[in-house]
Amino acid sequence: MFGKKMDSFTALAFTLVLVFTSRNDVVAEQSGAPVGIFESHGDIGTVLHPGSAEYDAVKHSYTIAGSGENMWSESDAFQFVWKKMSGDVTLMADITFLGKGVNEHRKAVLMIRQSLDMDSPYADVALHGSGLTSLQYREEKAAATREIQANFSAPKRLRIEKRGAYFSMWLADEKGEFHLASGSMRIALKEPFYVGIGVCSHDKNVVEKAVFSNVELKAAEPVAPASSTLYSTLEIINVASTDRRAIYVAPERFEAPNWMPDGKNLLFNRNGRIEKIPVTGGIPQVLATGFATRCNNDHGISPDGTQLAISDNSQEEHRSLVYIVPISGGAPRRITQKSPSYWHGWSPDGKTLAFVGERNGDFDIYAIPVAGGEEKQLTTAKGLDDGPEYSPDGKYIYFNSERTGRMQIWRMRADGSEQEQITFGEENDWFPHLSPDGEKMVFLTYDASVKGHPENKDVMLRMMTLRDKKITVLAKLFGGQGTMNVPSWSPDGKQFAFVSYQLAPKSP
Repeated sequence: MFGKKMDSFTALAFTLVLVFTSRNDVVAEQSGAPVGIFESHGDIGTVLHPGSAEYDAVKHSYTIAGSGENMWSESDAFQFVWKKMSGDVTLMADITFLGKGVNEHRKAVLMIRQSLDMDSPYADVALHGSGLTSLQYREEKAAATREIQANFSAPKRLRIEKRGAYFSMWLADEKGEFHLASGSMRIALKEPFYVGIGVCSHDKNVVEKAVFSNVELKAAEPVAPASSTLYSTLEIINVASTDRRAIYVAPERFEAPNWMPDGKNLLFNRNGRIEKIPVTGGIPQVLATGFATRCNNDHGISPDGTQLAISDNSQEEHRSLVYIVPISGGAPRRITQKSPSYWHGWSPDGKTLAFVGERNGDFDIYAIPVAGGEEKQLTTAKGLDDGPEYSPDGKYIYFNSERTGRMQIWRMRADGSEQEQITFGEENDWFPHLSPDGEKMVFLTYDASVKGHPENKDVMLRMMTLRDKKITVLAKLFGGQGTMNVPSWSPDGKQFAFVSYQLAPKSP
């Protein structure tokens, strides 16, 4: 552990109690005395009641009392016990609230924070009084707080990790075994920063207490890609608030969720198979697809919800072909006769598929009847055209094209005419997905230096309102290939499903 060792007399005879007193106008830079392994403590933001920090040198536990209206929105108010650090770090602790509590959203947190200002950028793992656990974060000074809710609640032990610009939440089960419980998200903090523990009552008139025991704070060893495990997290994001929720996490690659028309389930691909999972989480179930056991991440559900288009390379010398299977599973029916072909869109009337095909060395967009027939080429421009998806009214097909020298979003009439550019940024934009009402478009963005759509890159999920072409960032994450190759809007148009990735030790 960090900090000075206490002599045996002090350890046995005393419990060190340190109280920081503040007025309503306390500035964040004021602090108290050292507390255990931490350098100092104090109230962040404006509080009516001063907080306190108590360190039990015998039990090596910290009892923190904190007031404050909230740790959310653009500013925070809470009691913080901290240490300045740099580099990659990991902080873990067992957390227990004292008393029944007044507000179920009282919080006890493990935090990494840029400064002691009330509106500082930060990331924390927050345990609520209700048991809800989330990775909260503020990306920039005075920006709104966002969160990624964990896929289980009331954990025995919590951990926050910072590796580079990425932060993650790990939660322990009843056996004490840690599991990754969040997707990836990134914040660019400058060194040094503040690492510590804190309590917020979520009621400015109340003081709440929590005990942090078995606290461990240490540098996190770098994880080399060759010796790491790739974790995949299936997530749902609310496009209005940009808050996220982890649905399913596994120490292996899976990809490309589709939201089923009933709004209750998601499909994704893993190890060549299509799997189904409730949006509330659970154990995925494999969908029967007959001989098609090498499905890739280009798959999607018919408008009436009865059929599933898949792209599989188990036939034709392992070159991808488009098939249709019943939504409940069954034998594949071949649609494309030429290969390779990769499904991407279903017309709103359910009669036509849009797909990408490589023909004579060029990747272009094609349409083909669901009932069978000849494919029709829709694009002929030099360079890659990819990701075709119909607008909800069926009038347009949106797609991404590198015909200008940079990958951008385009659209054309459903017959291939009137091709026009939609995005004009310096980045590379891929895979446009239209909301059910046709008013918004979510797409994947790579840095300008990235060629193609590789996996394991810093990417953004961005959303354009088509009426005014305004673009906002929904999430910054580690991903790329497999994150959102196919349509994944919720039926009500309020949420969007995607996969984020992380490189981490398999058994940290």
